[in-house]
Amino acid sequence: MSEKFSAAMKTADAIGSSESAAGSHRRKRHRNPGPTNPGSRHSNPKRRRTTGVGDGTRQWVYTPRDLSSLKDRFTVVSYNILGVDNASKHSDLYHKVAPKHLSWEKRKKRIHKELRHYKPSILCFQEVDRFDDLADLLGKDGYIGTYKRRTGEARDGCAIFWKEENRFTLLQQEDIEFRQFGLRDNVALLCAFKVSHDHSNCNDARSQTAESQCRTLIVGNIHMLFNPNRGDIKLGQIRVFLEKAKVLSQGYKNSSLVISGDFNSMPQSAIYQFLTSSELDILAYDRKKISGQIELPVRQLPFSAQSDNSRTPKSMANHLRYKWTAEEIRLAAGTWGCTSIQNHLKLSSAYRGIPGNRDTRDNNGEPLATSYHSKFMGTVDYIWHSSALAPVGVVDTLPLNILKRLGGLPSKKWASDHLSLVCEFGFVNDANCIDDRSCSL
Repeated sequence: MSEKFSAAMKTADAIGSSESAAGSHRRKRHRNPGPTNPGSRHSNPKRRRTTGVGDGTRQWVYTPRDLSSLKDRFTVVSYNILGVDNASKHSDLYHKVAPKHLSWEKRKKRIHKELRHYKPSILCFQEVDRFDDLADLLGKDGYIGTYKRRTGEARDGCAIFWKEENRFTLLQQEDIEFRQFGLRDNVALLCAFKVSHDHSNCNDARSQTAESQCRTLIVGNIHMLFNPNRGDIKLGQIRVFLEKAKVLSQGYKNSSLVISGDFNSMPQSAIYQFLTSSELDILAYDRKKISGQIELPVRQLPFSAQSDNSRTPKSMANHLRYKWTAEEIRLAAGTWGCTSIQNHLKLSSAYRGIPGNRDTRDNNGEPLATSYHSKFMGTVDYIWHSSALAPVGVVDTLPLNILKRLGGLPSKKWASDHLSLVCEFGFVNDANCIDDRSCSL
């Protein structure tokens, strides 16, 4: 749901304790069907139905690139599961949703059922306020997890689960409390995993070198502030998150990186641009439009209107600058007087890297909608990755006409007001275990 709309557009955030453990995973792989139509952003790749009937179907779509040589693969899910407290406190967002579809007892079972279709290796959840329930359900399938509750009064937080079968072993965990940086009560999680080679997808395990049998994977999970007016806080949160991910990655030489979560930012926004670039000029943007969010009833929200109007055109950049207070600039940049922020991670969007079709994707390849309730329909959830990983396939989102027909989420099939994002990755570099530390506990 993206930190829910309160009457005064307040954002409630909260954190608590965390745990860690180890795990691994072995499974059948979804084979890359090979090239289809590589020249089109909206190509028609081969699809395989996964789940959903009356409420629409979601299908695996695969890259048109030939990635058959990438034998070692794993699947990541990012899912804002709609906190129980948020669902009850913001009933105005779900007035078209049958009360039975909001029941946590039923929703948690639908979440579990949906996830089993994807056979994920790693799960990143946001808006978790019933961690023990998730741990009990997922524990039956061999997952263990860690949780970070938000600071402040809210009870939800972020959780990461992984398979406990001698493939993924937790090496290090870092909990990020943005309150420590004066950036509200949101939180994020970073985990470093030792990844053993998946022999189930390799013809001859003996041919694998010692290096290829041991890799380090950094996984990040974040739920950013909702409040569209506080672009300074949003920029500060994503800046800190990326800086922490960079430092952790540097501790494990040649590590791979996956970052996912609810970023409460649209694909046309400055936040999105910052994630895909190396630097952002803060004063070129309107602080209140940094995330590109539009709060209007869905019937008044044509997608053609969801463009980023927050940025100063390049031709005017030297003449027109937005006004930020010194404190707002400090929160965004982390230091006084600095009006630009840097992103030293070279990240790509997983869904943008897999061609979809016009029913589910925008002109840049991102999903048209990952979240839908009475006041919002759009994309705020993402999975990002480093160049050491290649997206092999994703589970596409639902067409807009299907979502509008439902009238809102959750529904009979879909357990949250967000859709899960699912991506299967392949390791590009087979020599990802050079530093001794990346193989040690």
